[in-house]
Amino acid sequence: MAHIKLENIVKRFGDFVAVKDFNLEVADKEFVVFLGPSGCGKTTTLRLIAGLESPEEGDIFIDGQRVNDLSPADRDIAFVFQFYALYPHLSVYDNIAFPLKAVKVSKPEIDAQVKRVAEILQISDMLNRKPNVLSGGEMQRVALGRAMVRQPKVYLLDEPMANLDAKIRVDTRAEIKRLQHEIGATTIFVTHDQVEAMSLADRIAVIHQGLLQQIGTPHEIYNKPESLFVAGFMGMPTMNLLDAEVTGQGGESVLQVQHTDVCFRLSPERQANITSDAVENGLVFGIRPEHITVAASQSGGQQIPADVHLVEPLGPVNILDIRLGTHAETQDPILLRVRTHPAFQGTIGDTVWLNFDEAEMHLFDQETERSVWVE
Repeated sequence: MAHIKLENIVKRFGDFVAVKDFNLEVADKEFVVFLGPSGCGKTTTLRLIAGLESPEEGDIFIDGQRVNDLSPADRDIAFVFQFYALYPHLSVYDNIAFPLKAVKVSKPEIDAQVKRVAEILQISDMLNRKPNVLSGGEMQRVALGRAMVRQPKVYLLDEPMANLDAKIRVDTRAEIKRLQHEIGATTIFVTHDQVEAMSLADRIAVIHQGLLQQIGTPHEIYNKPESLFVAGFMGMPTMNLLDAEVTGQGGESVLQVQHTDVCFRLSPERQANITSDAVENGLVFGIRPEHITVAASQSGGQQIPADVHLVEPLGPVNILDIRLGTHAETQDPILLRVRTHPAFQGTIGDTVWLNFDEAEMHLFDQETERSVWVE
């Protein structure tokens, strides 16, 4: 397959910089997902790799060859668009078969490949239809099938499951993962869906405002966010992020969540990582809802009492909004989201007791928005 390298890529549209000094390497046979909100530059970066856009600065390499000046046809890639791009005058069968016919694969092999892919995508009964009688989800599956029958160096998929029904989306996601593993295809997949990214990727590249925020395994992205954006973007519900400060108590440094009674003594190692610049810029404390334990009564230790502000029963879990305090200036409540077992019977106004998993706490510099405690 192929190794992909992007060096200092910049892409502008007029005065707008869509991709900013982008550097990334994708290993041979690796499955990388570009993840970020709409308009962050992930699709533009994918189109740059495909040759559908040209960078103003930087270089793109496929297998060590600089491809900036190569046409899309000469890059040996398969691109699946979000908006189908099917040939309207061809049947579903011929749309899927088109890449194989173009390279003169034998008719029996074409027939076998098309029928295999159609069965996987649950479109076997549509092979004789034209695209204009298909639903959006059906057309997307045909576009996926057309890419799946090929064996190019690189697969580039731009939100290919955005228009699929929920069940077919789950099935197709599993099939893409299995096929990519079997074929060993170098794949870059664009999505704004965290679940897709976490379930598919060997590594996730989180992108925001044209900048690569972090790249790592799903475990690293979720558990060791390097920036405030990654911390706040990943997870449902997202990480709790609250203003904090470091104070001294009895010769020890204490991390205090502002306008609340939540505070933690800092180990010498963690204290050493907090620079004077970060303290001056301001700090943001972070912890995920699942790393907080809630009890209906006090049982000792460093439990913190707080009141239940809202309860959201979601079936397998309950999400509780816990009121920790009040902003001094705005008088708005300071809320903490906690994930509990569905059997936990909290009601609005109840006092509960909180335990924090200190090993899972995060701290960020407000000005640079970078993590203070990345290991």
